[in-house]
Order: sequence, then structure tokens, then C-alpha cells
Amino acid sequence: MFNAGVTADDRHRRILDAVQQTGQLSVAQLAELTGTSEMTVRRDLEQLAAANLIERYRGGARSLALRGEDQPFAVRDHEGHDAKQRIAAAVADLLVDGEAVVVDSGTTCLEVARALAPRRLTVMPMSLHAANALTGAPQLRLLLPGGEPRPGELALTGPLAESALAALRFDTAVLGCCGLTAAGLTAFDLADAAIKRAVIASARRVVAVAEPAKFSRTALAFVAPVSALSMVVTTTDATEEDVAALTAAGTIVRTV
Repeated sequence: MFNAGVTADDRHRRILDAVQQTGQLSVAQLAELTGTSEMTVRRDLEQLAAANLIERYRGGARSLALRGEDQPFAVRDHEGHDAKQRIAAAVADLLVDGEAVVVDSGTTCLEVARALAPRRLTVMPMSLHAANALTGAPQLRLLLPGGEPRPGELALTGPLAESALAALRFDTAVLGCCGLTAAGLTAFDLADAAIKRAVIASARRVVAVAEPAKFSRTALAFVAPVSALSMVVTTTDATEEDVAALTAAGTIVRTV
């Protein structure tokens, strides 16, 4: 039975989630999942493939994510949007007007940047996506680091970005992560890991933002022990075991 009440955005989100979880699915399977026609699913897949969110093949679609690598930025930007907005709002509430803040790269940190745009703060974003979100904010003082933007992510990396961080001292750093367990915070990209370490060193307080899925993941490059984080902000569906493990490792966990 077709579900006429489901919007295109809802279908796209369900298709992306299903394809990422299983690796690949047929048009028929996706039509059953979304409660719509195969013709509609084919149109959806063409749109998602054009946005580089999936790989289209005859009769279905497969995930672009490779084992041991992070998912493309465009894919992650579609995931868990409501949860990221809740996390961003909670981080914004932690800040006092007048603070100097450095905001890391990544999709959750991008939501944080958007939440900070109306505030009276000094902010240095470590990605061009976040810089764009903050440009023109009436009360905000925007500082731009140098560096080389990574494709897709547009995270600023390299010696120019690191030297900009070394020259400044921030009240608060908002840090993204690829993986976060009791063993420490990790990143998929070595250059990104170096920037995250420089971000930590530049700030009095370090607030990590992460969805609960990150708590079961370890990426290639070690960034820092959990004790280097002042706080982790996540959502209420984080398991008690994960929260307890991070707390025991030396940080405060706030769920929203």
C-alpha cells in the first residue's frame, strides 16, 4: 500500500539510512520500505546519486561508504539532523556572550556554528561550511584561519591552520569526532587529527559533540584521551554503558 503522506525528504532519509545499514538494496525492496511505487523510488535514487549520496546501479543502489573510511560529508549532513540541532542548542547554552570560541569541522559542528550565528561572540570556524554559516552575522566577530580545505568536508587543515590555532587562546573549543570511546577520541584523517589536537591545545574548555553511534567506533588516528575533554554533549539515546565508560575515563557527559 502506497503512503501518500510521506514527503520526498522523508523517503530520501529512509532510503539513505537503509542503504547505509545494509550496503545495497534493490528498487523493489526500497519501494516496499518507503511504501511508494518503484517509479518514485527510481526518481529518488537518481536525485540521491546526483547529490553523491549513494551509488546507483541498474535495479538498485549501494552505499558509498568504504570500510575503514568516513562517510562522505553530504551523506552525514543528511543524517540525524534533529539530534544535531538539539546538541547544537545545548552547546550554545553553555556559552556566555563575549566568549572566544573555536568550532571544529564536521556536520554536528556545522549545526553548532548555525546556532551561534545570532550570538555576541568571537568565533573561529575550522571549515568553510561553518565560515559560510557565520558570514554576515550582525553581532558576531568572525576570525578566519588559513589552511587547505579538504574536498567535501571543506575542513581547513595543514600548517597554516595549525599556526593560526597556536597564535590564539580560546575560552571554549567545540570539537567534533569520528570515534569516541573510553580509549580516546579518534579521527579518520591524519591531517584532521592534527588540527583537533591543536584545537584542544588552544582552549581553556573543550566540549566534544557526538551522536551515540560515535561511541562504538574507533577511527585510524588517535587524537587525545577522554580526559582532555571538559564535556561531551550527546543525545538521550546514548546507552548507560557508554555514558558510564566516558565518565569513568575522565569527562562529564551531558545528554539532550
